[in-house]
Amino acid sequence: MEQTEVLKPRTLEDLIRILHQLFAGEEVNVEEVQAVLEAYESDPAEWAAYAKFDQYRSIHDHTDSHCFLKMLQGNLKETLFAWPDKKSNEMIKKSERILRENQCAYINDSIGLHRVENISHTEPAVSLHLYSPPFDTCHAFDQRTGHKNKVTMTFHSKFGIRTPFTASGSLENN
Repeated sequence: MEQTEVLKPRTLEDLIRILHQLFAGEEVNVEEVQAVLEAYESDPAEWAAYAKFDQYRSIHDHTDSHCFLKMLQGNLKETLFAWPDKKSNEMIKKSERILRENQCAYINDSIGLHRVENISHTEPAVSLHLYSPPFDTCHAFDQRTGHKNKVTMTFHSKFGIRTPFTASGSLENN
């Protein structure tokens, strides 16, 4: 297999342009996307207009999409869970890890479900999420019972402009 040189994005705009190229084909090279995301050095001046701060995302799936997560600032704890069985049982935790600034993570539904949370009450954390293909709905899960609810994705902003937010049954996405 031929080794290709990793493109190093200098700016967030450059990162977006390179990602558009990587996703233009029929198949996605997960390792290449991760390498490009990791090569981007976070600059708060570039992403501050898009940032939304909250404490966590509930346990959720990714609707058969690739999910790439890039840490832009601070640290987040990612907890992986197995898919719940048909009975109402507490969900089984597979692993947990701390994601640090400029680190990249990847998940898809074959790997399992995850929850992402800022465990610090004083230090903010910001992460960039990339979904391919994009999706409008996913499922949020109750850790105690494994029960799932379909939720509609909403966006805090699009291209830096605040979008209207409705709180009914949505999982806000950044």
